[in-house]
Formats: sequence, structure tokens, C-alpha cells
Amino acid sequence: MGVHEDGTVTHDGDRAAYERAMADTSRLFVVWPGEWSSHLFVIDDLDEYATAHGIQYAEEQTGLKEHVHDMRWESASYAHDSPRSPYISVDVAPDCGREIHDRRAFATQMKEQQGWDVATSEGWGSSSGAPGRKKTYALRVRRKSLTS
Repeated sequence: MGVHEDGTVTHDGDRAAYERAMADTSRLFVVWPGEWSSHLFVIDDLDEYATAHGIQYAEEQTGLKEHVHDMRWESASYAHDSPRSPYISVDVAPDCGREIHDRRAFATQMKEQQGWDVATSEGWGSSSGAPGRKKTYALRVRRKSLTS
């Protein structure tokens, strides 16, 4: 929730809210609901907020740098995805050599950079494969968002 200079309140949690807070044109708050009462907290660590919402990336936590990732992907040979399913299992290998530690941060970056809709509610895995091969990651991606 953001409270603006003019007193208006918005209920958003996105990059625009972060940028307004960084520009000192609004303040960010969060409500923690309880059974009998709720608590209101001021978000005063904007760097932590930005990391938590995938606006900026803490490389040591996510394994991801703020750069365009060159990705190699292919349909997973082990998966038996239904052709009617909106999601497809894919094996992804970052050609930039980065390791993925935070799937949500990776999903946010790939949405911005490639337009991919990476599922973040399911399990995922990784494999180093043969010696000398780059690490690959097994993910589910919305079929229509993948480009050849």
C-alpha cells in the first residue's frame, strides 16, 4: 500500500510503487492481518523491498546479475506434457554462465527480457549433466510465451 504526498492511498506492489517511494513522492506500508486486529508496518528498507519483489536482484541470493540472459532451451524429453496443457516442461541452460538460485527472480527477469511466463508455483530442478556441460534447469513455462 502506498500513501502519496497528497494523501491518496493506492494498493499496489509493483515497480511504480517502488519508484515513487525512491523519489520520496509516497511511502510504502504493509498490513499484517490478525484474527482480532491488524498491524501496519512502514517499509523503510527499499532495497530489501525491491529484492523481494524482483525489481532489483541481490546476486548472492538469487545467483542472477542484472543483465540480459542468453538462454538455450528445449522441450524436456522426459516430460509427457499434454498438447492441450497451457504449460510445457522445458530444460533451460543460461549461456551467460549464471546459476539460478531464485526461481521467482529468474521468472521476473525472463518475463521482462524474453516475455516468458515461468511457473513459480511448482517444483523445479537442476542438473549439471556431463563434465564440461553447462548446468540446466527444469522449468514449466507457458507454451504461448516461448519463442523459437
